[in-house]
Amino acid sequence: MRSSSPGSSSGSSFMRVLTVNPGSSSLKLSLVEPDGTVLAEESGAGHEMAPLVARMPRPDAVGVRFVHGGSDFTGPVVVDDGVVERLHALADLAPLHQPASLHALSEISAALPGVPAVACFDTAFHATLPDAAATYALPARWREQFGLRRYGFHGLSFSYAVRRAGELLGGDPAAFRMVICHLGSGASLAAVANGVSVDTTMGFTPLEGLVMASRAGSLDPGIPLWLIKHGVDAAEVNDGLERDSGLLGLTGTGDMREIRSRAASYDVDALAALDVYHHRLRGCAAAMVASLGGLDVLVFTGGVGEHDPSVRIRLAEDLGFLGVGIDHERNEGVGAGAGVAGDAEVTSDGAGVRSLVIRAREDLEIAAGVRQVLS
Repeated sequence: MRSSSPGSSSGSSFMRVLTVNPGSSSLKLSLVEPDGTVLAEESGAGHEMAPLVARMPRPDAVGVRFVHGGSDFTGPVVVDDGVVERLHALADLAPLHQPASLHALSEISAALPGVPAVACFDTAFHATLPDAAATYALPARWREQFGLRRYGFHGLSFSYAVRRAGELLGGDPAAFRMVICHLGSGASLAAVANGVSVDTTMGFTPLEGLVMASRAGSLDPGIPLWLIKHGVDAAEVNDGLERDSGLLGLTGTGDMREIRSRAASYDVDALAALDVYHHRLRGCAAAMVASLGGLDVLVFTGGVGEHDPSVRIRLAEDLGFLGVGIDHERNEGVGAGAGVAGDAEVTSDGAGVRSLVIRAREDLEIAAGVRQVLS
């Protein structure tokens, strides 16, 4: 799928965009109308594109989510052979997702020949990180040769949440100091000031930061070195940190719903895992507030952030000293069980910080990026 003349569309603002969001073992497609209406959706457990695309109307353009854009890509880009080559070079920095996105791009090229494709990047939102937040205290020769720096991820979700928060609050999002919590199987936080990212918890790869479903999050870098020194193969260490750690390593499952159910029955491992999860979440959230010099808005998004009232209320209680307060009744009515799906404010009366629950909509952000670059 190539486009040598991206401006040749009959009008980018009228484009019907197919968004392609590959996960590590799943695939989500959304056909987004110019007004943001989702005309059709498909999903699959693998990455076989053709059967899914065949059931949907033909789009005017396609947007594919890529987790890692490295230093090369700080915004959406029309795909050509050179772009594909550079994306392959970044594959080992996000091994759970980048290969899946490359496969999806190849599949969509075959399924929709002649339709322009745009790559949209989770790292792009964090291109605004100041040097103090982006720089690792490593030898200059390593930083320069290998591009070692904090990139940050979940940027498509964060970017949408910033704009949507402004709509819910009835003001310019640049007027608010926000900490946005994207909590799902992968999880990270972003500190947003003047509408842009100034700090985040993930780093050079998506391994850093919070405890996640199967990722360890931040740990003493001496641990993997010690394991390798004592005979554990480097590939096994990598797989262990990516696929066998986090909540899975603590409980045997990375599913927060199952852990919550087990904790309700006083399962010792589940209770301990929740304590570990929230200890890291509390500390990282407070660090994001420190980067901002204060907090006006706390946003929850992502699968866990949207659907688990207990995670939201516990973090609010942990950050109560900063003025965070969540109304229990409003909180329980959003996203859980028969609760209201979508976006809502859950701030308690008298709280100094406003708290929002915002549905993750990477599809709308991808579609906006496609229209932007093809205009």
